[in-house]
Amino acid sequence: MEIFINPPFGQWEELCRRPLIDNSKLEKDVRDIMDMVKREGDDALKKFSRQFDGVELSDLRVTDEEIRKSADRLDGRLKDAIKLAAGNIEAFHRAQKPAEVKVATMPGVECTMKYLPIEKVGLYIPGGTAPLFSTVLMLAIPAQIAGCSEVILCTPPGGNGEIHPAILYAASISNVTSVYRAGGAQAVAAMAWGTETIPRADKIFGPGNQWVTMAKQIATSYGIAIDLPAGPSEVAVIADNTVPPSFVAADLLSQAEHGEDSQVMLLTTDNSIIEKVKIETERLMNRLPRRDIASKALKYCRILLFDTYDELMDFTNTYAPEHLIIATENYNELADKVLNAGSVFLGSFTPESAGDYASGTNHTLPTNGFARAWSGVGTGSFMKRTSFQEITPDGIRSLGPVIEFMAQAEELEAHRQAVKVRLDYLMNKTNESWNQSIH
Repeated sequence: MEIFINPPFGQWEELCRRPLIDNSKLEKDVRDIMDMVKREGDDALKKFSRQFDGVELSDLRVTDEEIRKSADRLDGRLKDAIKLAAGNIEAFHRAQKPAEVKVATMPGVECTMKYLPIEKVGLYIPGGTAPLFSTVLMLAIPAQIAGCSEVILCTPPGGNGEIHPAILYAASISNVTSVYRAGGAQAVAAMAWGTETIPRADKIFGPGNQWVTMAKQIATSYGIAIDLPAGPSEVAVIADNTVPPSFVAADLLSQAEHGEDSQVMLLTTDNSIIEKVKIETERLMNRLPRRDIASKALKYCRILLFDTYDELMDFTNTYAPEHLIIATENYNELADKVLNAGSVFLGSFTPESAGDYASGTNHTLPTNGFARAWSGVGTGSFMKRTSFQEITPDGIRSLGPVIEFMAQAEELEAHRQAVKVRLDYLMNKTNESWNQSIH
């Protein structure tokens, strides 16, 4: 874990750079997969399942009976944990549902903003060695709250062709409409264009490996919306000597175990904690089943020591981490200075894994510095804003001349005429009424 002491501003861009991956060949390979799914539909999905998952599939759709039976295959404590997490996620995301906005901008002119659900959404849920049933909750619950009429879930099957029961159970309590055995770039292609079995989605959500990420990016070029640009996991931990070093080490490792290209950072103004954290990181890493992955990820780990918190927070906002943990005595003061972060965890007893599973916030977050402009997934991600406006006759009489003048200035005569015909109509109606009244 490389240490940088008061790095000059000119070095910040380099220090904020994420691990670079050459995607040139990957993009071609993913496009080839997606094109085959577009041409051959279900047949292509079954072929790729044989090739990548090592399983022969007769039916892509998971039956309702399979989903119902998933509950019987789970430990009761896990079911209780999933239900508790689901309750917290629902509470937080239901509070996010935006309210209709109605404003009379002037007499006779009323403008309304309504939030309408996206009709069909597709959820990609990674399976394999790490079946992310928690992501089902993070995506399906806000989709349900938003009012999406169809929620499609794709996830890769295991070697026996079955889906992990925890994924199916999470789907069953989150009102997922249908579940399909499909993984990787081919699943994204299926949701982007539809096949004989899998419906087309209007927007695709969910994390995945570099193949899935590339497929989502390619899908956007065909007019398919995605949740957000995402890459390898990352965390920045701001710490001082009030937090036990083992806490910091565990938080760093919780992201490092995601993948070899994950990135973790420790930011501090206290030189005395650095060596302690390094020792604890080594000690705890040796206990991890995924220690080989974590150890490779730590080569991208950086420890930055600053003289002041002002400079430390300036660097943090430049880095714009996916996850930001502030485990210092003055964490509330530093929290007020956060400008760019996907999700923030405050205090020594708020690990990032709380947000990954059960506190209620969403764990689908922007990475690679995109937190400077993007938000994490929330209820609003499953909705779109639509504006409505209504103008009364008195309103068009007041506003019409303004519109006419502006349209004329832009030399858009048809725009002006659209107002003029209405004003002329109202003028003629007024004249007719006046003539009738005097006769």
